[in-house]
Amino acid sequence: MDRPLLNRRLAEFGTTIFAEMSALALRTGSINLGQGFPDADGPEEVREAAVRALRDGRGNQYPPGPGVPELRTAVAAHQERFYGHLGLAYDPDTEVLVTAGATEAIAASLLALLEPGDEVIALEPYYDSYAACIAMAGGRRVPVTLHADPESATYRLDLDELRDAVTDDTRLILLNTPHNPTGTVLTRAELTAIAELAVERNLLVITDEVYEHLVFEGEHLPLVSFPGMRDRTVTIGSAGKTFSFTGWKVGWVTAAPELVSAVRSAKQFLTFVSAGPFQYAVAEALALPDDYYTGLRDDLRAKRDILATGLADAGFQVFRPSGTYFITTDIRPLGETDGFAFCRALPERAGVVAIPNAVFYDHKDRGAPYVRFAFCKSVDLLEEAAGRLKRL
Repeated sequence: MDRPLLNRRLAEFGTTIFAEMSALALRTGSINLGQGFPDADGPEEVREAAVRALRDGRGNQYPPGPGVPELRTAVAAHQERFYGHLGLAYDPDTEVLVTAGATEAIAASLLALLEPGDEVIALEPYYDSYAACIAMAGGRRVPVTLHADPESATYRLDLDELRDAVTDDTRLILLNTPHNPTGTVLTRAELTAIAELAVERNLLVITDEVYEHLVFEGEHLPLVSFPGMRDRTVTIGSAGKTFSFTGWKVGWVTAAPELVSAVRSAKQFLTFVSAGPFQYAVAEALALPDDYYTGLRDDLRAKRDILATGLADAGFQVFRPSGTYFITTDIRPLGETDGFAFCRALPERAGVVAIPNAVFYDHKDRGAPYVRFAFCKSVDLLEEAAGRLKRL
């Protein structure tokens, strides 16, 4: 057979760096601060809710295509509970779609809303599935870089660059806030400018908000709540990050009925349905009291500070995140410039695994000296990792 077995648009992505680094962690016995999954399960009452659903036979066969009514109702209630003061409300029957995690929601949204050749603006560094899903949909990604500011140890969005990136071929903006991997939380002023641009140029926006409850400084403001955005925004949420059940793969889309209908048309040919019993459990999780959400935030803020201090003590420049559970660092103060080489050597040098940020860039040179660490781990593990990194 002369033809390659993998579509050339996907071949460029190859095996993900996450799989490579996780395998390296196992082989070397290193602490894995690369892949973003917690090392402890979420609330026991939510786990018990999943067990009850299994035993009661709820969701063991195909659940409804849009998701079980209990979860769709809970998602709509969650949006009103946290963002009702911004005028946000959804009809659970026509404006909520349950997906196999946020990754499927992103894929289905792009497959539904793009035609071959459409341009998609994404803020780089961006989560690697964005690039793969844009390619699968036949679109062309147009990166707009979040720039590292060493003086403030933060990342900033150049709104002029964003405006200049829009052409007559631009179909949509793929936005992520709170932002993985930089931990940036876009401000009200930035979101206002993005909304105005979308309205002016008649663009759709897919906004990935899976870290909505992991904000340590600033506030999370759903873009859909801004003027003119209600009928042009697809918002993506997920239970994995909020409730520490990343293996359940329960996500959702909220949007105007015509957008949800379009996304569902693509989603039904991907997984069709998924995670039936877990959907009932997530419906109960979304109703947890406010102190669960504040406790989650406060716990992760403390863990962020532990790891950030340890990284700074080890010689990294630390870009302290305002949200998510990732910290980006600059390795140049350590005399290093190549994030890939640094991360591949780090397990042997210090017994810790991290991810090179260049994998999240089209402009690889811009991400070359940056490395990402995850702090969604136990305090003991983070303190052990900080101690190991002092060997550098």
